[in-house]
Amino acid sequence: MAQTKFDKQVEETAESVAFGIGRFLSGRPMDGERKTNATFWRAGTRVLPKVEGKVSRSSYRAGWQRLTFRVSGLAATGGAGYWTLWENQDSTFATARDIWENPDPALATLESGGIAAASAAAAGGVAYGLLTRKRREFMREWVTPLHEALAVQLGMSELTDPRRYLHVPRDFSDDDAQIRIDVPTHMRFNEDLVADLIVKKLALENVSFTWRRAGKDTHVIVKKRKAPPKKLSLSDPGVREILAKMPESAPLIGLGSGKKKVSVDLDADSPHVLISAGTGGGKSTILRCITCQFIHNGALAYVLDFKRISHTWARGVPGVTYCRDIGEIHDALVHLAQEGRRRLTLAEQLADDVLEKEPWRVGPRIVILLEEVNATMTQLKRYWAKIRESGDPKESPAVDALAQILFMGRQVRLHVLLVAQSATAQAVGGPAMRENFATRILVRYTLNAWRMLVPEVSPIPMASEHPGRVQVVTRGRAQETQVLNLSNAEAREWAMSGVHAKGTTGPTLTKTPAPAADLLADPWESYAPKLPPAPTTDPAADRDLLADAWGLTPPTPTPAPAADTVPPANPAPATDPDDAVVGLREAYENHLKEAVASLDAMRWARAKDPDFPGSVDKRGAELLYRVGDLKKWARNRPRAATGTTDLD
Repeated sequence: MAQTKFDKQVEETAESVAFGIGRFLSGRPMDGERKTNATFWRAGTRVLPKVEGKVSRSSYRAGWQRLTFRVSGLAATGGAGYWTLWENQDSTFATARDIWENPDPALATLESGGIAAASAAAAGGVAYGLLTRKRREFMREWVTPLHEALAVQLGMSELTDPRRYLHVPRDFSDDDAQIRIDVPTHMRFNEDLVADLIVKKLALENVSFTWRRAGKDTHVIVKKRKAPPKKLSLSDPGVREILAKMPESAPLIGLGSGKKKVSVDLDADSPHVLISAGTGGGKSTILRCITCQFIHNGALAYVLDFKRISHTWARGVPGVTYCRDIGEIHDALVHLAQEGRRRLTLAEQLADDVLEKEPWRVGPRIVILLEEVNATMTQLKRYWAKIRESGDPKESPAVDALAQILFMGRQVRLHVLLVAQSATAQAVGGPAMRENFATRILVRYTLNAWRMLVPEVSPIPMASEHPGRVQVVTRGRAQETQVLNLSNAEAREWAMSGVHAKGTTGPTLTKTPAPAADLLADPWESYAPKLPPAPTTDPAADRDLLADAWGLTPPTPTPAPAADTVPPANPAPATDPDDAVVGLREAYENHLKEAVASLDAMRWARAKDPDFPGSVDKRGAELLYRVGDLKKWARNRPRAATGTTDLD
């Protein structure tokens, strides 16, 4: 007897139900299509060939996991139905009848409950988005590009979820991090090519590859082979010897992989250094490390610190001028630009071969530390807008002076170490000014900061959270470096243990800068320190050359005063009030009452503050001081916190 159409439909339905029950109990996909290499006991790692369309997460689960989820869901549904419709059927039917007869209260409850549920869902969605933002960024910037590069080489479908076979921790740039990549068991791929793609896409260097080829668990482990030291301090074996042997123009920044010395040569590589880091990134530590080495070798340092307390180690160190007040920073930059122009004039008169062999002929090396340029540049512009008079240029002379210093080049031996949280072109003074920093040190950077500052270096290495770990970028190459961490006491000791301890330092430029108006009136007649004559084979000719470059006549030697000469009891009055010489009491009563709390505070500072000016004369037993020096000290001294009772 032939089957009817109805019989066939019944048979097909029964067969579908039987297959459905079998797939349900075996943990297989309910549609019967196997899309991944998952088995009953093992989770899937990749999508099978010729599979099209989106692959759900459940397709990667092992069969036993799907079965457990299904049985649990079925048991929960059955249990709830049994409790509702059998154990409590009377109350269930009564509630249903009440809702049918009077639906308004139920509808009101559903309305308020729906609003609450929607609000909770929205808040949960926002919270989930915030909590998973970094993970999503990590997937987008690192894992997905690596998957796109490896999928074809490994013979995998591009539909494969990269998280199933690429096990890349978010801190994969750390020294102890381990990257695991599951590979197909057939091993029909070029291992060297795969390794090269991993290195390039994750911006790795000095890593080792460990391949497991036997059995079903085939994978490769990637680890760092020669990582920089975990920390680096002056007390570590051999560090003092390394510092002592570093060239005068190339201070040590730290050690790279394999304990390779990382430094920046301000004469050969880059005359200026840019440091970009967020709060707590160790900007002051890097500056302290570099600057104390320069001072150790006889350089002069200008610390332009609007925060006032970033480099307390440098207070009182010979050769250091610490400018804390924004007016002082303004005047110092204008003064340094004039010094740079003077040096350019002198460099023009020196033959190239002489300048190459004897670069010190233009003057001592000057290192300029410009802290927090984002805030400092804004304050300099505001300061100039406040003090400028009719006819003065709108552009701040200090900002213009910084631009001149950056463009002067290494021949004048003026070097800027600039620190910025966000070194945008606007913050630094323009794109052209930022290009003068050939060496850039980045700490805890974002991808946007890297693309902005060093776009030529690709791929972008992962930023490390390890304390003291930075990327030093020079000549288009990034070097992962562990910075030498010197304490304040160690930096001060190293700075003062070099040529300063031997008394062979060059001239200092510590004279109080002239007011901005005077500096602008005639920028070529600015103050310049008197350099001691350099040792040459022809002292007379050299003296004439230096005299011409400085715009001064050669000084006539002055005979030394007799040993029994008595200092004048009453110094001659000065024409400039700031040049007057007075005692502490007179200085406090006539000049500093508004700036200093009391005379006792000045006496305490004279004994304790290394920045307190030295006496210039004596009147009997009383020490005399220059009024201008005392005013400068009062203007720049660290202030006590509001509400304290400190004298100074």
